[in-house]
Amino acid sequence: MIYQAYQLLADLMSPLQAATDSAAASCTASSGLASRPQFAREWCALLEWSALVRLRHERPPFGIHAVRVDGGSVAVSEEVVLATPFCSLLHFRRDVAPGQPRVLLIAPLAGHFASLLRATAATMLADHDVYLTDWRNARDIPLSCGPFGFDDFVAQLIGLLRWLGPGTHVVAVCQPAVATLAAVALMSEDRDPALPRSMTLMAGPIDTRINPTRINALAVRTPLAWFEANLIDTVPTRFDGAMRRVYPGFMQVCAFLSMNLDRHIASLNHAYRYKLEDETAKAEAIRAFYTDYFATMDLPAEFYLETVDRVFQQHALPRGRLTVAGRHVDLSAIRHTALLTVEGENDDICAVGQTEAAQELCSKLQSNLKSHYVQTGVGHYGVFAGQRWATQVYPVLRKLIHETEQRCVEAARPVHG
Repeated sequence: MIYQAYQLLADLMSPLQAATDSAAASCTASSGLASRPQFAREWCALLEWSALVRLRHERPPFGIHAVRVDGGSVAVSEEVVLATPFCSLLHFRRDVAPGQPRVLLIAPLAGHFASLLRATAATMLADHDVYLTDWRNARDIPLSCGPFGFDDFVAQLIGLLRWLGPGTHVVAVCQPAVATLAAVALMSEDRDPALPRSMTLMAGPIDTRINPTRINALAVRTPLAWFEANLIDTVPTRFDGAMRRVYPGFMQVCAFLSMNLDRHIASLNHAYRYKLEDETAKAEAIRAFYTDYFATMDLPAEFYLETVDRVFQQHALPRGRLTVAGRHVDLSAIRHTALLTVEGENDDICAVGQTEAAQELCSKLQSNLKSHYVQTGVGHYGVFAGQRWATQVYPVLRKLIHETEQRCVEAARPVHG
């Protein structure tokens, strides 16, 4: 059993890793690395590199302590406002006057923690009241909490939107785009008062038949039984989720690493060189990314397998065959929620065209409520993190939300004859 073997190795390596972390922290606390002898600089850089390149299984802190609003610095605090067994609704509370648009940022449940969206949330906080889905590591969820499948994911999103109430805007990053679209369709059909005003789908696999990537091709040609037999394991007994069937996060991260191994090695080598040359800002940017990238979480087995089956093998949503809890998902029911789809030109996980497919599928949504944006020069993560996200993608998203807000305000004004 691969999970048990992995955990045994991790336990054996733990003392060495703790010592490496401590030594690396001492180097980090010291200033003026460039003034030290060559061997000392190389040793410190190697220690920090070694401490970085290892898997962790707890969510790193978001570390968003302040944000600039209207030219001034405003303190930010994190507050869990709603907790369920599989997800906590996290609110980034700011001491500002109410009135900015409320946004539910939906993080992927795909092997990484929600802190992968740190830059996304930090950027949006300047102009929005941001809530985020903080998914829990499945290995920490007792069996008594029951299973969690694709239908449960959709129900969770609907429940969060109802808790937040009318007037919320939704931003779904990557994997949850399909479930978000399904949730909005069901809420539209029900004329739910909590129906979101706008929906932004970023680099999400709406129709993976379009420009299929290596991941898409693998999913299509591999029987679902293979995924279950080779990628699903049970949580070791030492954890709260003992015996829960999961797709281990370390396997997902290893799969992602293998797709672009040369690029990751080059990036980590750059971090080593930057540290050696005392280029702190450049080294820190790479360190921050890999701190989140190597933080892995397990997925409930039923959710992982159902996602592979419905999204990547059956293509149930674009073929009009998706059902959630026995209900057919009819995307033509979406008529009032503004839609923005965003893609990255060089995305090798969710290729150009796959997210844009939502535009045509929402066939009854008026054209003035639809918009699409492709960011040039970025891959998957560049859509929601990094300089181009902050300076080019985000202004498009912000414009959609604020124009939608303005339309709602004008529609609510009384008409005088």
